[in-house]
Amino acid sequence: MRKLLLVAFVVLSLVAFAATLKIGVVLPMTGGISAFGQMTWEGVQLAHQLKPTAAGNEIKLVLLDNRSEKTEAANAVARAIDKEQVVAILGQVASSHSLAGGAVAEEKHVPMLSPSSTNPLVTQGKKYVSRACFIDPFQGGAAAVFAYKKLGVRSVVVFTDVEQDYSVGLTNFFMKAFRKLGGKVKQVFYKTGDQDFTAQVSIALRYHPDAIYITGYYPEAALISRQARQLGFQGYIMGGDGLEAPELIKIGGEAVDGIYFTTHFNARGAATEMSKKFVKMYEEKYGKAPSALGALGFDAYLIIAEALERVLSKNPSLVNDLQGLRDALAKEIRNTKNFEGASGFITIDENGNAIKSVVVDVVKVNAPAGQQFDFAGIVNPDEIPR
Repeated sequence: MRKLLLVAFVVLSLVAFAATLKIGVVLPMTGGISAFGQMTWEGVQLAHQLKPTAAGNEIKLVLLDNRSEKTEAANAVARAIDKEQVVAILGQVASSHSLAGGAVAEEKHVPMLSPSSTNPLVTQGKKYVSRACFIDPFQGGAAAVFAYKKLGVRSVVVFTDVEQDYSVGLTNFFMKAFRKLGGKVKQVFYKTGDQDFTAQVSIALRYHPDAIYITGYYPEAALISRQARQLGFQGYIMGGDGLEAPELIKIGGEAVDGIYFTTHFNARGAATEMSKKFVKMYEEKYGKAPSALGALGFDAYLIIAEALERVLSKNPSLVNDLQGLRDALAKEIRNTKNFEGASGFITIDENGNAIKSVVVDVVKVNAPAGQQFDFAGIVNPDEIPR
């Protein structure tokens, strides 16, 4: 009896002294790209359900909305750090938001892991900012390889959103890779929020391109596609991961049918056992097929949670040293090697960038719900021209 009481006392003591570790989740839950934030948040919650603790300590998620704005992206990170005393930031989605928020995280020495910001500048020169996704040199290069080698495209007009760091960077990397392969490229420009793309499409059509490549986000990409088809363009339309949202089809309708875009995950191309587990859990919880952003949110949370587990298993006393824990966690995130995630195997290099393959999807507007973004192929890093 004494032994049982002693064991019970020890267990209760451990529970009583376990800490609550807060992770700030900064996403665009409202505003122009709110669909991205909502899909990411679904994956984060699912991963938290799978792993709600680290080394016996509760993990609490603190969601903050950046309203799809750069200024609020920075403000939300500051609030998470100063007011909520988070150990880490999970976010943000858009590269421009991660650049703004990442500057704050870096200054305050708090680890930040973006699930999906692909612009190289997000992590460049930083010690505390990392990512769970590939970077635009891979994505742009993969799109160039797929267009040139798989689709037989030889000439492209690129539509670039000059207000988005993501779009400008992706454009540059695609153009460089496509020219190395032997293709010809022209470029036209637009701004976030534009509705009329008649002038840009008309210019593009003068070049008689085999393809149009849109490097911005889904609201404008859907409208560009509609107007290009209305003006008679019959070639391929392509894009980056910024096109992946159900709203692309809601806005674009039949005009977006057949669009190819690079992305991070497709259930049909599941590469790991965790991919299959994620798909099953997601469908059971949400009643729909998972998105790439859901998979990346899922992976980003688990990378942070498992890094926390490793840090606190080695040094449990860090639960009482917030800054010490943040410093150790930032380093441990970059020690992630061959992590088996929903979106594939992930290794984060010394610069905070994930090394992984690129998935290509094709839009099938008339397919059943949940199957409208169909798996079209994979491009591996060694296929991309240097």
